[in-house]
Amino acid sequence: MSNPPARNYRQLLLNHPGMLGLAFLAIFTGNLGQSFFIGLFQAPISERLNLSAGEFGSIYSAVTLLSGFLVLKLGPSIDWVAPRRYALLVLSGLLAGSLLLTLAPWWDWALLGLGMVRLCGQGLLTHMGSTLAGREFTQNRGRALGLVTLGMPLGEIILPPILALLLVIVGWQTAWWFLLGLLALFWLAVWFRVNWPSAPQQPPARGSRPQGPNPLKETRFWLLLPLLLAIPIIMTGIFIYQASMTEDLEAGTTTYALALTAMGLARFPGSLLGGRWIDHWGVTRLARFYLLPFILGLAAAASFQGDVGIWLLMLGSGLSMGMQGPILDSLLVHLWGSQHLGRVRSVKSACMVFSTGLTPALLGWLLDTGVHFQTLLVWMCLGSILALLVALKPIQQAANLPS
Repeated sequence: MSNPPARNYRQLLLNHPGMLGLAFLAIFTGNLGQSFFIGLFQAPISERLNLSAGEFGSIYSAVTLLSGFLVLKLGPSIDWVAPRRYALLVLSGLLAGSLLLTLAPWWDWALLGLGMVRLCGQGLLTHMGSTLAGREFTQNRGRALGLVTLGMPLGEIILPPILALLLVIVGWQTAWWFLLGLLALFWLAVWFRVNWPSAPQQPPARGSRPQGPNPLKETRFWLLLPLLLAIPIIMTGIFIYQASMTEDLEAGTTTYALALTAMGLARFPGSLLGGRWIDHWGVTRLARFYLLPFILGLAAAASFQGDVGIWLLMLGSGLSMGMQGPILDSLLVHLWGSQHLGRVRSVKSACMVFSTGLTPALLGWLLDTGVHFQTLLVWMCLGSILALLVALKPIQQAANLPS
């Protein structure tokens, strides 16, 4: 997209409301496949399928790992499939998955539906929104990514209370379909009012392999990967084992709940400031420093007992999590180009899914062997510092490339 530079977010929204709205809606709709959303329905789904909590968790991990493989296969197609058609296919998959999960009388079909919801929601819709924003904006890429990635924390903040209210009034299936119907109204408005872009590449010839970079064969991707995965891996462990963390740090569960909300709110200034700073100072400068609030939060939680450490950890995490989306997607464009962003992001997303799927098992084993959570926080802090140091070489390579 050839777009005139915007001096601020207001001007950017006025210049490109359609494209920003499309990418934002894709990421927000992807919340229906996120763990926090499905977790709200874990009890009724398990009861309906006659599964224990442990059985549901094992199945959920298997489904998540499988969806990671499928994102690796299906994600690159956004580079040559028209975004409008891509959206239609993914939304149809989300609708079919929701239908199977909520209404199928057989447990195997319901689990297939769960897999489709995870794949199309958390995987492909989020991938689509970030890819479109990173690809279609050039001079204002940082601000565009900063805006659209707010769809995820906004969903984390507003969807749980909406669902809590709905579940008091109606059953869980009806609540699920109410939210789907509400989102469908927004998609209808976007569908007919937005000037949809075209795909940047031609589809590969039948029987031939798609052309483009393979990040898995490049050293710079493997050096960058720990930085890409540090926050998702660590925060997955903290979210799942928050009870052990608060107990070992002698903090209150109420403090954790309030700090979790504060973390979600902190992602907003992190994302908006990160997007603005990318356009002002360049992504390679920010990539060297954006993880510092997260590292300092981990160090504070490892150093201080009680509620203070929890607050500093969650606030620092929120700021870095908000900045990570626009910074890392801009960095991927800088290193591999916008025409191949779908291919590169799909590799990144698949690696993220695999690693976060294995994290609970590893941390659970460490906790079972008697490792104190405060010790784990020290290791997490040192690991994050190492990830940042290892990534400095590909970041410097990106700084030497022409803008």
